Amino acid sequence: MSRDQHDRGGNPSGGRSERRGQGPGDRRGPGNDRRGTGGGRRDAEGARGHGSRQGSGDARGSGTRQGSSDRPGSGDRNRSGERSGAGDRRGPSRDGSRRNARGHERNRRSQQERSYSAQAPAQRRRSSDPARLTAFQALRAVNSEDAYGNLVLPRLVRENRLDRRDAAFATELAYGAMRWQGTWDAVLEKCVDRPLDQLDPAVLDALRLGVHQLLAMRVPDHAALDATVGLVRGEVGQGPAGLVNAVLRKVARQNLEEWLEQLTAEQSDELRRMAVRHAHPAWEIRAMRRALRVNGRDTAEIEALLEADNEPPSVHLVALPGLGSLDAAVDDGARAGDLVPDSAVSAGGDVHRIPGTREGVVRVQDAGSQLVARVLAEAPVQEDAGRWADLCAGPGGKAALLAALANERGATLLANEVSEHRGDLVRNALAPVPEAAWQVRVGDARDVPGAEPARFDRVLVDVPCTGLGALRRRPEARWRRTPSDVGNLAGIQRQLLDAALDATRPGGVTLYATCSPHTAETHDVLQEVLEARGDVEVLDTAELARSAALPGALDGERTVGHEMPGGGTSVQLWPHVHGTDAMFMVALRRRS
Repeated sequence: MSRDQHDRGGNPSGGRSERRGQGPGDRRGPGNDRRGTGGGRRDAEGARGHGSRQGSGDARGSGTRQGSSDRPGSGDRNRSGERSGAGDRRGPSRDGSRRNARGHERNRRSQQERSYSAQAPAQRRRSSDPARLTAFQALRAVNSEDAYGNLVLPRLVRENRLDRRDAAFATELAYGAMRWQGTWDAVLEKCVDRPLDQLDPAVLDALRLGVHQLLAMRVPDHAALDATVGLVRGEVGQGPAGLVNAVLRKVARQNLEEWLEQLTAEQSDELRRMAVRHAHPAWEIRAMRRALRVNGRDTAEIEALLEADNEPPSVHLVALPGLGSLDAAVDDGARAGDLVPDSAVSAGGDVHRIPGTREGVVRVQDAGSQLVARVLAEAPVQEDAGRWADLCAGPGGKAALLAALANERGATLLANEVSEHRGDLVRNALAPVPEAAWQVRVGDARDVPGAEPARFDRVLVDVPCTGLGALRRRPEARWRRTPSDVGNLAGIQRQLLDAALDATRPGGVTLYATCSPHTAETHDVLQEVLEARGDVEVLDTAELARSAALPGALDGERTVGHEMPGGGTSVQLWPHVHGTDAMFMVALRRRS
């Protein structure tokens, strides 16, 4: 569980303990292209175009907080879809209850009294409420336009003008349905009389939202059914509404634990049972288990890792050194970070209200990403001339922190991105740092050595990857990636690391980083590049990380360090151990 995560609403089944099982993960219910070389670009709405990279927890304050995405009962609406709250002057929900300020219901009727509406579907609501509509629109954008959920949902929340409570409900519903899509589809396959790929995709997405409310949120069955049927009637048409009503009634006949027991009993393979119970594709579970072993951890930790992937991430903050301060955030309830200096963990709410966020000197950035930048800045360099580079800089989070650190030392940063669009994002991220400390280059990172041969003292190459280490904040990513993506990206990763080493002067340091623990993207890439070159040595990256982190932050159970062939160490962070994305990093020195 993320360490800043507080009360998740008491009984996760909202008073239905006599029949509801507990949710996946903690048993209380569920819930990249990062290129300097090309790839699929996402626009501001999260839709994919050409040539970009997906970030790894670096943002400037994204509005809707993903940290509330999978908290059963945390959406601040009553369960029949009506908004409520102080000053709202709206009455109790249809089941006779009210929702308090944290989104939990008061004065609920006993679940012994629950019953479905006696009305026929055609007589019930003919449209959906704004929160469920927003979640539906987000799911459609993700599944039909290949959008990123964490980009498109905040935009829809703003466009639909949801208040804080509706936004919380929409976030929990949308991210939960994305995160648990594979498991919910397995449930639906038992309740639909045809293959799911023969359903209208919009109807299938609505069904996923309905299943998530029935099995993983504190929403009464009748409200989940009524609202989902109304959503389909209003957004798809009258015809499919009857199908949705019939399917969801079948789903509601069993609670979550009963469904999981049935589905896992049908699987003879342990990986496939875990895939159903923890909502990860089996091939990803196999890869993560191998990554645990290769990095010196017990493979028995795999379930803890999967459960951590299904928790909403903490919202980590960073103050750009010499430019921003987190004092106001801490005074407002944020707690000091426990991994890196100048960091904090948000107490919740709109991060834009924190002084410095709108100016960009206080930023939202995963603590693992912060550590990457600080390790490069602290690495020992022979005859440091103050020339730094970030070859895959978009969207700019690590580049902004590096530029601020460089500015403090009188150094300069070259930030490279492959496209003008991404280059503009980097410029915006760097804008709070004095312009004399940075420069943005737009072009293929593999061409940097030709233009700037062996020039830089410190080079960060945060390569495009599968993003399997950032599944907490990219809820849909687990269902998009395939094993073939790993091999396709590995070739680009090797080329980028080679280019970074070529751009590093003798005595300088290159830091290879990726937000994936998959060994084909980490150790295998390094081994191939090191075997092909004779001018590189691996540094003790674990010791560098301990020096860059807060005292004691990487000791004991949180210790890091895997010995590399030929000497030196690499660092692999883990969500279930460090509370960060699963960032991998290794520091390499170019020999003189």
